[in-house]
Amino acid sequence: MNVCIVGTGYVGLVSAACLAETGNRVVCVDSDEAIVAALRQGRVPIYEPGLEPLLQRNLAEGRLSFTTDLQEGMEPSDFLFNCVGTPPREDGSCDLGQVRRVARDIGDRMAEYKIIVNKSTVPVGTAEEMRAIIAERLSARGLALEFDVVANPEFLKEGDAVNDFMKPDRIIVGTDNVRTAKLLAALYAPFARSRDKLIVMDVRSAELTKYAANCMLATKISFINEIANLCERLGADVGAVRRGIGADPRIGYHFIYPGMGYGGSCFPKDVKAMVAAARQAGYEPELIAAVDAVNARQRVVLPGKILRHFNERGGAAGRRIALWGLAFKANTDDLRESSALALIAELTAAGMQIRAFDPAAGRKAAARFGPGTGVEICEDQYEALEGAEALAIATDWNQFRNPDFARMRSLMHTPLIFDGRNLYDPAAVAAEGFHYVSIGRPASVPGQAANRFFS
Repeated sequence: MNVCIVGTGYVGLVSAACLAETGNRVVCVDSDEAIVAALRQGRVPIYEPGLEPLLQRNLAEGRLSFTTDLQEGMEPSDFLFNCVGTPPREDGSCDLGQVRRVARDIGDRMAEYKIIVNKSTVPVGTAEEMRAIIAERLSARGLALEFDVVANPEFLKEGDAVNDFMKPDRIIVGTDNVRTAKLLAALYAPFARSRDKLIVMDVRSAELTKYAANCMLATKISFINEIANLCERLGADVGAVRRGIGADPRIGYHFIYPGMGYGGSCFPKDVKAMVAAARQAGYEPELIAAVDAVNARQRVVLPGKILRHFNERGGAAGRRIALWGLAFKANTDDLRESSALALIAELTAAGMQIRAFDPAAGRKAAARFGPGTGVEICEDQYEALEGAEALAIATDWNQFRNPDFARMRSLMHTPLIFDGRNLYDPAAVAAEGFHYVSIGRPASVPGQAANRFFS
């Protein structure tokens, strides 16, 4: 089939490369000439494991191309995938400016039947609005063409997006047109060979499904962080509690990892958008609003521990801290809403100096933190430790999970770790000679059992 992808961001590139991989002819459209030029050379502007070689292979084999001309992408295509950004407004609601512009551009150019597929995360009612915009632009041209607007939300995890697209849990299609549903089933058939994964529903329900899924996952994260904070005050261990509740299949272990709160481009934006949409509809979403509030509070838990420690020992100003991890999660270079950035803001505001390392996000962070910011980006995780009075861990990269503790101790001024991701066993780290502070678990001190909390 012939597919046009509008928007070469995270969702657009992954969708394009994966659809091309199954034999479709895919044209990607973006208004940024520099990005299109780089993509034509096979250079991917984002870090996503497996994406670049997939894109380069399909580019070389002629199934994937890039252009700044929407007409060029539209003319041969059966499907027009809308993958443009929907950033948050100041009030948390979704900014549909780019989506509306795409709808106008399609209406100004369309000359035959097309299926417009909304893959961007959009509020309920957006497909109807796009349909109205396209119909209005067609009418202004004196045309009355048939077309469909479908909700087909993405469920891609950053760091595993290619696998998520190629082997999806489900494929949500929102349409009332049986023929359109069958055409999309044919397009997605290569990704659902083991079982039927297509779930067809009305458009509004499909649009809401994406928000509901992300809000549910965010709720699990905020819940376990709430329990972690309670553990610290009641003398319990959140790791033990997690194992106990996760064994119940109704709860499960997924997304109940305590830490520094959720971040990235989806959960923060979508939770706020859901709250805003509910209030616009005259309903107060108390639970979802609380999820957002708990997450905001959790982002300052680890910096609070660090600042209290140093303020009790002569003050935080001028202290040197090492930081491992800058991206909001492992296997991505995405800094959006990263808890590491919140930690940096709190610590540098108190006059602390930070030397940070991230295996993927370091380059982006270096562009953000220049001279005078109190932040130095290092090329190696151990380089960041030199002379540090403490190490803070903000991202759970695999290379941080089993480090050389002896080397760490030799480089650091003080063997002290503040772990925002609970990567290590407290007793084992104490045995390596470190004072170790994590989230919702007893702090451990060399030569002393882990029987007290550092809060």
